[in-house]
Amino acid sequence: MKHVVSGINLAEPQVMAIVNVTPDSFYAASRKCSVNDVEQHVAAALEQGATMFDVGGYSTRPGAAEVSAEEEWRRVELGAVVVRNQTNLPLSIDTFRAEIAARATERFGEVIINDISAGEADKQMVCVVAANGLPYAAMHMRGTPQSMQLLTDYPRGVVCEVVEYLRRRLEWLNGQGVERVILDPGFGFAKSMEQNYQLLAGLDSVAALGVPVLVGLSRKSMIYKLLGVTPEESLPATSALNLLALERGATILRVHDVGEAADVVKLHKTLSL
Repeated sequence: MKHVVSGINLAEPQVMAIVNVTPDSFYAASRKCSVNDVEQHVAAALEQGATMFDVGGYSTRPGAAEVSAEEEWRRVELGAVVVRNQTNLPLSIDTFRAEIAARATERFGEVIINDISAGEADKQMVCVVAANGLPYAAMHMRGTPQSMQLLTDYPRGVVCEVVEYLRRRLEWLNGQGVERVILDPGFGFAKSMEQNYQLLAGLDSVAALGVPVLVGLSRKSMIYKLLGVTPEESLPATSALNLLALERGATILRVHDVGEAADVVKLHKTLSL
């Protein structure tokens, strides 16, 4: 099947556990820099109901510091080894570098490549993905993590322009031989707070493109700045928005808090009966 990865049907709601092997991710509690920290995090996520894991070694929060490819790979390998030692569930590698994608595939076999740039940051990425037949998550973003929040002008409306970009990118990726595509509207990436909520309200237009939709809303500034709280206090609102996202067609929830997201999926499935 077109959207089956490691035996899991991506047309069904999935909980993707974030594994940040970084010292500077925006949510401090998510930073797991040692093997022991990652092992404990992965074990807990499995117990709480994770169905996928997303390992990243390069923070992409607004204004994040750049990281060398070698350091990114060291972090990614550390996290991915721990995940693979504990489970055969789908493993996603959060990277925009073709070199990291290639090394991860050589080391771990089939992985999902989760690329915030949709292949625009590294022109070799699509070659690596297509040559290895990998599932590929393509996200909407403008600029870089350092510049993206200066690029939030959408004359035709954020929903219209993001959907059109993702439609064109999907067609292009399919034409390059990338068959298993996942689309991510990129909440928090080159969007104002208001635009993030407009995009969430119009998420069904992204789902209408006919491929799995990944959303990353977990504890983001669109939540904690609006509510006047901290990332640490934004879990209840994250769960509320995750349920709304599933109602509007999302199929993968990328989250810091697996147990709560698994509860959201269970509630959604019950509501859909």
